[in-house]
This record gives sequence, C-alpha cells and structure tokens, in this order.
Amino acid sequence: MNLIFTGGGTGGHLVIALSLAEAAKARGHRVMFIGSTSGQDRQWFGESKVFEEAHFLETTGVVNKKGLGKLGALWKVLKAVVESRRLIREFGADAVVSVGGFSAAPAALAAVTMKTSLYIHEQNAVTGKLNTLLRPKAKRFFSSYEEGENHCDYPVNPVYFRDARVRDRIKTVVFLGGSQGAKFINDLALEIAPWLASGGMHIIHQCGAKEEERVKSAYRELGIDAEVYGFTTEIASLVARSDFAISRSGASTLWELCAAQVPTFYIPFPHAAADHQFHNAQYILKYDCGWCERQGDEVGAKLQGAILSDIRSKSERLARLIAPNGAVHIIETIEKDSDAR
Repeated sequence: MNLIFTGGGTGGHLVIALSLAEAAKARGHRVMFIGSTSGQDRQWFGESKVFEEAHFLETTGVVNKKGLGKLGALWKVLKAVVESRRLIREFGADAVVSVGGFSAAPAALAAVTMKTSLYIHEQNAVTGKLNTLLRPKAKRFFSSYEEGENHCDYPVNPVYFRDARVRDRIKTVVFLGGSQGAKFINDLALEIAPWLASGGMHIIHQCGAKEEERVKSAYRELGIDAEVYGFTTEIASLVARSDFAISRSGASTLWELCAAQVPTFYIPFPHAAADHQFHNAQYILKYDCGWCERQGDEVGAKLQGAILSDIRSKSERLARLIAPNGAVHIIETIEKDSDAR
C-alpha cells in the first residue's frame, strides 16, 4: 500500500505520525509525509529516512486567527489542498492517515474531496476541531479513550513496555514538566523536596532549559542532591528508574507513564486547548490508576497524601489500560480495510 501521513505542528502529533509510519514501512508499505512549513514538522521530518517523500506546505493555524488574518490562513489552506490533491494523485495513495493539528487540514481535506480513504488518530480525550469536522468523513477514527470499535492502544515506544514493572514502594520520584518545563511543577518540586529527602526518596527533575540554572541553584541551597535536567532525550530511562511521577498530562507522556506502570500525580496545563490535558487524566482516574489535581495552593498536601498511599494496586492496574504494538495494530486495521475493498 501507499500511505500518506499528515498532521503535526507539535511533537505530540508528530511522534504518532512517526510511530505509524515506521510500523507501516516495516510491513512493506510506501510512506509519504505532508506537513506544514510552520510548527515543528520540518524539524522532525525535513531529513527523515523513514519517509520516501516529505512535503511541507505553507499553512498556519486558522482557529486562533481573526479578521483578515483568518481569511489569509484559509486562503493558504485552500492552496495547500490543491497541492495535496496533486501529491495524493502522483503518489498513488491508497489512504491518508491524519494525526491532527493544523498541518493535517490540507491533505485530509484533499483526501475527502478525492474519495481517498481517510483515517484519523486522535491523541487526546477531547477531539480537536479539525478532527471533529472530518470524523464523519473518515473511514475509521482511532482513539485510546473511547470504547468499542474506535478503541486503539496508544502508539508508545516499546522501551516503556520493556522496562515496565510493578511499583510497590517509592525510592525515586520524577518531576516531568515537558520539553519546555513547567514553572508550577518546578516550584512544587522545590517546595516538597525537603519532605521527600527526609523520607529517603531520590529526586529526578526535568525542569526545562529556561529554568535549569534556577532549579539547580535552589536544590544546592536546600542541600539536596537531586538529578536535574533542563532538556533530555533520555526520558524513558529516567522513567524506568522512577517509582512515582508528577507530570503534566499531555497524551504521549500520559500513555508512556501508563505503559511503564508508573503511578502518576497529574497536574494538567491549565491553558491547554479545550482543557484536554485535564480530560486526558480523567481517563486514568476513571480506572483508579492515578491522581489529578488542578494547579493551586493545596496541591502540595494532596501530593504528599498520594505518595503515602498504596501505589502497588494502581501500578498493577495501569498495565490493563494499554498493550504494546498500538501502531502495528492500527496499520493492520488499515490493511484489512484495504483487503476488504
């Protein structure tokens, strides 16, 4: 099959595009990427060895624009739809797989107008505006939060499953603020650090490059030997060594922690679109596998309570929420649909 993957803007979308494309290529399919000149698309796939071709069209987000800015953004999308139709035709695409984000609009809309099979993977518990618009036109809609035929295991790097283990006591705590860091989580970590240290718990802290010096200095003043990283590509190994996590609840991080069976105290980013991080975490709470609290003055006390609670049962239940090979299973579903035509 010839498969086109589209979408991006941010790493959360692009990591799914990469996982699905790698699974498809490993099964002998030809793969192409269509993204945008805006966002992180070109950084990820400008020199990719995974995709046979990668194209970056001049588009920007539409939803956050007003007046003439919105009209200009829509005009760019329209021109990119025409270009995407050409790319779909010349590649002989059997299907277009959208991972969402504004980058996905041109190729996904082009697929609909050409009656090329469109598949959508939604990373979050709250469906994005583009995916909501296109869902009725899609051949299939994949989500890790929905039950029934739409349910899929989230595509997660196999290393998280390989290093998974049941946590029954806390020796090491990891604070994860994402690649940009999170000042609230950083301040919370420094506030609770003396209490953790007094309990013999080691601290690993990924704080974001901008906060690295401040956070390191604060730990030195506290006399606490914490591991501090501004940015690191070794998150998987840090998670493997940890017994408890404090984290934002972006989709990829949430499911990676789930795969590794790390009980987690989620503090959603309060300004995420449609409050999707809060709703992502609610799925974990639904099965009593973690904790979630809004940013606020009482978070420290609630975090201490979570750390002192029974974590073994939650760690065991996390393994039931996700299975390995999520990307492969999605590609297999697309293959079966193709065989049935």
